[in-house]
Amino acid sequence: MPDPTTSYSDLRALVINCTLKRSPERSHTQGLIDISTGIMQRQGVQVEEIRAVDLDLATGVWPDMTEHGWETDEWPVVYSRVMAADILTLAGPVWLGDNSSVMKKVIERLYACSSILNEHGQYAYYGRVGGCLITGNEDGAKHCAMNVLYSLQHLGYVIPPQADAGWVGPAGPGPSYLDPGSGGPENDFTNRNTTFMTWNQLHLARMLKDSGGIPAHGNQRSEWDAGCRFDFENPEHR
Repeated sequence: MPDPTTSYSDLRALVINCTLKRSPERSHTQGLIDISTGIMQRQGVQVEEIRAVDLDLATGVWPDMTEHGWETDEWPVVYSRVMAADILTLAGPVWLGDNSSVMKKVIERLYACSSILNEHGQYAYYGRVGGCLITGNEDGAKHCAMNVLYSLQHLGYVIPPQADAGWVGPAGPGPSYLDPGSGGPENDFTNRNTTFMTWNQLHLARMLKDSGGIPAHGNQRSEWDAGCRFDFENPEHR
């Protein structure tokens, strides 16, 4: 049932699917993404999805790796989409109890741009909301979520309550999320957490957008570099 008091139709969300499978191969992670994005779209949110493995993303920790010896790098295009979004969800599978190599590369490239400042002198990702979705048929979903959510908040994203959801089948070989008989799409725990996560992202993004983002005091890199210490004792600065 839609929230009768709040509109979310001016919000934009980006989901980066960090599956190892290139399009059009079926992604189990996409099945879980579809639940979250469906909720957003029913609220009028403009949702964009990227499957990172389909792109030529260079390895490295600079915003544009073509300036550092790589012939091609599609990350600058992805970054522009990241910056256009109020909400970022990173989604991916569990491999060997950890995030996929694609997820790690995406986080590294987000990190490569984390020193860029916004118009207020804050780090560029300030005022945006993060979250994650994890799938697999082995243990490790919470470990993967911890890594993703820590990384996002470290870069400047705001993390709402219960900002992750996931599904993993029995340990060892077995059906994945969308396989017949997996029970994944019907799992009440997963469906509840995915729904709560999505609404928490929407609520927090609405609050941040309405308030103009994170207040720009005490967190401005530009001012710190200029000598301002925001009540950290510094008698040399007036």
